[in-house]
Amino acid sequence: MRDIIAAGLEELGLSQRVPPEAPELLEAYGRALLEKNQVMNLTAITQPDQVARLHMLDCAALLNYVHLEGKTLLDVGTGAGFPGLPLKILCPTLEVTLLDSLGKRVRWLREVSEQLGLSGVTAIHARSEEQALVKGFRDSFDFVTARAVADLRLLAELCLPFVKVGGVFLAMKSVDCGPEVEGAAHAIKLLGGRVRDQADYQIPGTEITHRVVAIEKVAPTLKGYPRRWAKIQKEPL
Repeated sequence: MRDIIAAGLEELGLSQRVPPEAPELLEAYGRALLEKNQVMNLTAITQPDQVARLHMLDCAALLNYVHLEGKTLLDVGTGAGFPGLPLKILCPTLEVTLLDSLGKRVRWLREVSEQLGLSGVTAIHARSEEQALVKGFRDSFDFVTARAVADLRLLAELCLPFVKVGGVFLAMKSVDCGPEVEGAAHAIKLLGGRVRDQADYQIPGTEITHRVVAIEKVAPTLKGYPRRWAKIQKEPL
């Protein structure tokens, strides 16, 4: 796993920009993930080489599109910690907050962060539409990420309220998300954002291409958003 990650980071042009211990730490994270996955559903990807490529290197690719040094990042619906934890390992000065609605996942994220010796990582058990109303979270983060498989209209309402004006929401999507992005234009504008750019990247060692959609926050999110989850689902913006 370590060799695959190291080779992939070099292919992405990142090997000189990340700490030398990053491949070793990402491997340790991957091993801990697979071990815990035997008793808790954390990932459907269960082969070490695929964990290295489809989780670690997929997340690492974001570093080619944004500068995270010394910034704050909130990972919404983080699940097993993607992309937040790999980005923290690759960029140690990044302050990362991991948000998930499942308590046992959050407990494991705290445990694995401690095992890896990571500081500047906070894991919170909460629903995003509720946490966005908490003081210190709304309009507060330099970057917000989401790797969840959900329509961008829903993700925009869950994520943009957390982004500070001038910050960026990074949505990790498939390459066929063009119509989805167009369909979310109204929601993005209403919530104070605008699509800054979209970039495709190929995951090293695979033929898989993904797209990162960068949505800049240009105005504070209006009061009243995000709505309750049932409302968001039933009546997408």
